[in-house]
Amino acid sequence: MLKHINLNRNLLAFGIPLSLFGILFLLIKSTLFSGSSALDFAISADLLITVPVVYFLLIRKTSIPKTTVVPMMILGLLIGSFLLPVENQTYIALFKIWVLPVIELSIFAFIIIKVRSTIKRFKRLKDSSHDFFTTLNSTCREILPAPVATLMASEIAVVYYGFLNWKKRTYQENEFTYHKNSGAPGLFGGIILVIGIETFVLHNLLADWSVIAAWILSILSIYTAFQILGFARALAARPITLDEKNLFLRYGIMNDATIPFNDIKNIEISGRDLDKGNLEKKLSLLGELESHNVILHLKNEHQLVGLYGMKSKFKTIGLYIDKPQEFKQKLEASIITD
Repeated sequence: MLKHINLNRNLLAFGIPLSLFGILFLLIKSTLFSGSSALDFAISADLLITVPVVYFLLIRKTSIPKTTVVPMMILGLLIGSFLLPVENQTYIALFKIWVLPVIELSIFAFIIIKVRSTIKRFKRLKDSSHDFFTTLNSTCREILPAPVATLMASEIAVVYYGFLNWKKRTYQENEFTYHKNSGAPGLFGGIILVIGIETFVLHNLLADWSVIAAWILSILSIYTAFQILGFARALAARPITLDEKNLFLRYGIMNDATIPFNDIKNIEISGRDLDKGNLEKKLSLLGELESHNVILHLKNEHQLVGLYGMKSKFKTIGLYIDKPQEFKQKLEASIITD
């Protein structure tokens, strides 16, 4: 009965704002919409303020995160941007210029502060799960809808590992690196170099046709290079880890999997080719460009969570470990004692 009541509340919480958006959509498309300055302001205010406020009042006593008001506001912004004629978007444009950046920076700052406080609490309690990216993901899911949370976590992680996390990592006995001898950082560095060369060449070629197009391409390329830098630096920051019951497989922020010790069937020191069509995966996102020297055989299927929440199933996984023999001995000992 309680579940049924909560379901009805959630339906109302989303149904009423969406209905209001629908009414505004019909008003914009109707002959009543004259495009006067007063009506432009009224519709813009309803899209950006009234509907989000109504939504907030509906969810304030529910378990729905209050920060979902922001996506509701963004939805109103998108409706206004696509449906209102350009000449009637004065207030929409002002919102984009002055309000939207403040909202984005506030969300970013709030998430970072919350993540840092959570990690400090974990450290005080000597909790081994204070990995930044893991904490970031769970924090974003607490305050944002799942699809938005995954995207936000990935983008923040790129900035954090690429530009903010410069402290040298001291590895514990239960942590195993995979970036020192694998050549992965060199491959990522080569990709960044290629992007830089291509950006320079294409920018000059496109500039003769369109300066705007040339700069758009250059900005996108530079952003891609920054992302790859974040991916590369995360390799050293997120080692493969063992705790009391689980093996945490990590490949930077690009691939993650958690495997209970009691589900590991066999540990093989080998670099043989994997049969990708038979639930055999590689932990590395680089595929055949990077070798593996350890193969884990599992009793059951598991999920490999990749970039932006993309998932794939595996029952056998190949990974590179800088000290494979030590890793095997430690893992086998953990399986026996589990």
